[in-house]
Amino acid sequence: MDWVYSPADPLFQTLAGCILIFLLIILITRIIGLRSFAKFTVYDFAITVAIGSIISSTLTSSTSVAHGIIAITGLLALTYIVSTLQRKSKALNSVISNKPLLLMDGADIIHSNLRTARIHEDQLIAKLREANVFNFNQVIAVVLETTGDISVLHRSNRENDDFEERILQGVSVRDRN
Repeated sequence: MDWVYSPADPLFQTLAGCILIFLLIILITRIIGLRSFAKFTVYDFAITVAIGSIISSTLTSSTSVAHGIIAITGLLALTYIVSTLQRKSKALNSVISNKPLLLMDGADIIHSNLRTARIHEDQLIAKLREANVFNFNQVIAVVLETTGDISVLHRSNRENDDFEERILQGVSVRDRN
């Protein structure tokens, strides 16, 4: 029955390890950047990698099922606690989550933000084509979202398209050079 539960399992050390690995994954992902993990927030990616690793080690090593369950439960509890705290604390949210980044302001490409996001101008223009932009003057804004997606906000060919500035709420401008 050692494969289900072993008194020698370091359960508290496992919970401490979960927290340490979780924080380390967030830190490394923030340094490397979001484009590597499109469709994931840093937070989602950290949880996914950590849970995958725990499942793998539980299934392929001498780690008991109880040890694996404790580790996964610890991570999921940590996820719940952090997401609750994130909603309540703007400071914590800004540490864990990236802010959306403005890549184009109207027809102007913000090259310094492209460099910051490690996006080549050709990739940006490809996104404009995907969004059926025919002319740079149609562009209202292009934003690198927190998930790594690039959103293109543009006018149709009609002149009376109204744009609400609130759509860009929370988007970081950083540098316009």
